[in-house]
Amino acid sequence: MKITTGSVLCAGLYSASVFSQTPLTIEQRFMVLEQRLQDAENRAYSAEAEIAALKQASARKDENNTNSAKQTDVPKLTLNKDAELKFHGDVEFNLDGASRTGSLTSAKTSANKNWAPGDKERWDINGRILLSIDGIQRSSNDQFAGFTVQPLADMNGKMNLDDAAFFFGQEQDWLVKVGRFEAYDMFPLNQDTFIEYSGNTANDLYSDGYGYIYMMKEARGRSNSGGNLLFSKTSDNWYLEVNTLVEDGSSLYVDQRYHGTELDNQKNVVYVRPVIAWRSGDYSVAAAMETNLVNNAYGYKDPEGKWHDQSERTGYGLTMNWNTLQKNPQDGVVVNMSTAYMNAEDEKDFSVGVNALWHRVELGYIYAHNKISEFNISGLNSECDNECAILAPGNYDIHTIHTSWQLPNIMNMPNFNIYLGAYTSWLNSTAQEEANDQPRYGARLRFKYLF
Repeated sequence: MKITTGSVLCAGLYSASVFSQTPLTIEQRFMVLEQRLQDAENRAYSAEAEIAALKQASARKDENNTNSAKQTDVPKLTLNKDAELKFHGDVEFNLDGASRTGSLTSAKTSANKNWAPGDKERWDINGRILLSIDGIQRSSNDQFAGFTVQPLADMNGKMNLDDAAFFFGQEQDWLVKVGRFEAYDMFPLNQDTFIEYSGNTANDLYSDGYGYIYMMKEARGRSNSGGNLLFSKTSDNWYLEVNTLVEDGSSLYVDQRYHGTELDNQKNVVYVRPVIAWRSGDYSVAAAMETNLVNNAYGYKDPEGKWHDQSERTGYGLTMNWNTLQKNPQDGVVVNMSTAYMNAEDEKDFSVGVNALWHRVELGYIYAHNKISEFNISGLNSECDNECAILAPGNYDIHTIHTSWQLPNIMNMPNFNIYLGAYTSWLNSTAQEEANDQPRYGARLRFKYLF
């Protein structure tokens, strides 16, 4: 507060008049009144200054709130309540080298879908980029529903698709899934880079003229000509799964040819593939079967016009796993042992495989035995150009050794790894002596980047 000399004087006069009980003169009273008016005017000026300052502060606050509102008005992605959306994927490119022309098995050893076994000696660069969009929404009672879609772009300039599925269920209880996807893996190959099925696992598995490594994949899914419907149930250590695949059954065979005969597709097959698995700690074991329920789905007519049904196929599988990587990421071990048997028309196939992974180094062995009772040599011999491994009925034993080594954290990036892989295969046969002692082998350098 501002105190003036007049105020002090007036106060003194007023005090003196009070204590002395002496009345003020008219001139003194005017002086007191004038000072009081001046003090009131000073207080009014101070109040106006305070009001102006408050108005300026309020204006600045309103401006800041307006700017903040403008910033929040920027368009953004919004989801439904309790919904999640995830975008991820990986880049996988390979530099491959194969030993010689020809192939012993129908197992695909290239990510290039246009490559078929037996075409030519292969020195190439291949690969793809996978994009994945996953969405899921959960309710308050642990139920959920969601989807996944995975476009795939390869080096040939073509767009493909890995998974496209819709699912719903109860957490740690039951699940229903429909679309394009892979069911339970009954023949895991660990950290494989070469002996794999790239892309579709339900199509082009059997290439006529080459050995067939049966791996319980015919009804696993991810088909180019049909879709899956899967039901699963989890209870304590037990897991039960039933996968149904409806597709053009002749798509299992490259060029729709089987044992030298072109197949005629009459109707779609309906594969049923039940799996039961048990897991406890580091150990797990699973048993499964797959069978086609539709008779006369595809086949051929012989020169006499008699129909031969080739769609009766039933397979059985067993796999065991020991995995300590979760408890010990540095020194953990992964060991897989699998066996599978296919009972098909005019052919019986048996496979067994074992592989182990330790310190990012993987080593595996696969043995396959094909027993072929019928084969139309004239229907295939001219197309093989002496490169086919199987051209006659008989027993064929196929041996395959595969290995890979992971080099992690390239350039200190945990999501960038390099794999060095190699394989060798050889065949023994009592039906074709010329097919023996002709090993095939190759090597691969793979760049793997996850995002």
